Amino acid sequence: MSNKWKRKDHTKCVAAGDAGQLYNGALVTPIFQTTNYVFADSQDLIDLQEGKAGGYLYSRYANPGIEAAEKRLAALENGEQALLLSSGMAATATICMTFLKAGDRLLASGSLYGGTTSLFNDILSRFGVQIDYIPLASFDQLADHLDESTRLLWFETPVNPTLGVLDIAAIANTARERGVLTVCDNTFASPINQKPLDLGVDLVMHSASKYIGGHSDVIGGAVIGCDELISPTWKTRKFLGGCMDPHAAFLVERGLKTLAVRVERHNFAAQKIAEYLDDHPKVRRVFYPGLPDSPGHTIAAKQMSGFGGMVSFEVYGGLAEAIRTIDSLELIANATSLGGVESLASLPALTSQYFQTPEERAASGISDALIRLSAGLEDVDDLCADLDQALNA
Repeated sequence: MSNKWKRKDHTKCVAAGDAGQLYNGALVTPIFQTTNYVFADSQDLIDLQEGKAGGYLYSRYANPGIEAAEKRLAALENGEQALLLSSGMAATATICMTFLKAGDRLLASGSLYGGTTSLFNDILSRFGVQIDYIPLASFDQLADHLDESTRLLWFETPVNPTLGVLDIAAIANTARERGVLTVCDNTFASPINQKPLDLGVDLVMHSASKYIGGHSDVIGGAVIGCDELISPTWKTRKFLGGCMDPHAAFLVERGLKTLAVRVERHNFAAQKIAEYLDDHPKVRRVFYPGLPDSPGHTIAAKQMSGFGGMVSFEVYGGLAEAIRTIDSLELIANATSLGGVESLASLPALTSQYFQTPEERAASGISDALIRLSAGLEDVDDLCADLDQALNA
């Protein structure tokens, strides 16, 4: 990576990878809404195919607008290359199809986004890949869970939706010693709060629909890493067809420009909300790594520059009380997803973990009374007031 992109994150958000100057002086990268590209003659096409010249052939392979957003994201994650895909699930599937084959073993954290778990259990297992899970509490003994067939280790931190924190550097070091590839889902943290590649992880994955897009108006995914690993991943994306649409890439690049500013505000609001809920008599427990008594606080403080915009909490009672609380919110919207400018609340038992059994949810520490909150950019006093009236409803 050029020394130029060792600049600070606020600068990278605005300027990294910006190719707008190449397009007739446009300040903003244009949307290249084109399927294919014209060649002056057949020799130009041959030169492109043989790698002797740059250019574009077909937008499923590459597109200049998409590449501009990819370069900006790669700079933010301190990676050599990034790939944008049509969704976070497309990114997950593309990674797995690139690096796993029949007979390989995928070891994953026991606490993951429900869609990721469903992909592993319901789809990937059908292709002869062995899927095993390791509880969060067992990561201190990670080496004991790795064997010769383990090809890929998949984890996320902070964990969705319980905000558990895993020691990224320790995991990466242990896996590397055993020759196991590591993938960290960095969606909850964003590249502003956490940089797993700097801590030794091989690949970083994002749902770009969340903080990276930032405005609840785009579906996308991303993979970031070194040239050696991104090259085969690009080939898989090319043939699976999970490339991002040029207009979606435009929205992602727009979102990246304000990412650092937004994440600072998300961090501030979530910290204040977590502290408020921690003292509320109707709240049984708060999950937020920024609280000093949180089990993951020490590790989070070591590997994160901010504790994130996600807060989860349990109300006293069960699902009925949680539903009553969330249905009483007036400012905070009852909606899935996260990371947008609007504050959102959801019940994991009815959304991302809906198709898991109660026993599976309990094993991941997810109770029916758990509410997940994505702190937006509204005034934090108004958000706390809305939570208070809902909890007392």
